[in-house]
Amino acid sequence: MKKIINLTVNNCPYELAVADNQTLLDILRRELGLTGAKRGCELGDCGSCTVIMNGKPVNSCLVLALEADGACIETIEGLETEDGLHPVQQAFVEKGAVQCGFCSPGMILSAKHLLEQNDDPTPEEIRGAIAGNLCRCTGYQKIVEAVWSCAQKTKS
Repeated sequence: MKKIINLTVNNCPYELAVADNQTLLDILRRELGLTGAKRGCELGDCGSCTVIMNGKPVNSCLVLALEADGACIETIEGLETEDGLHPVQQAFVEKGAVQCGFCSPGMILSAKHLLEQNDDPTPEEIRGAIAGNLCRCTGYQKIVEAVWSCAQKTKS
């Protein structure tokens, strides 16, 4: 039997019927067509499913949809504005921090959250903020440089 939940995703309200065992990732991808959060390990280790829920990064594969009732969710699809890419997205492009792109949504959302909390992070703080996101392509240095450059631009 399905239960009704209400949540706001990228500033749009939704009312959805969900099963007890459906995850937030399932709802985002299958019901709402928001495929930026990726299905990776399904254990909360890789971070490819990272979204912002009520202001904090979470692994959407570990959150039951029922637990998201009443929540505000931000996905990678919600970052772009009419002016273009979000500054963190733009920095990833400019610094070559995107290769295959599988980890990029989670990395970008984790970085965005960090910069909202700390507008002048050290490279170590950046590494700590993205530690829950695995990348097999970039070696992390370009990702750290992208986040750091974004922080420097917002200071000027």
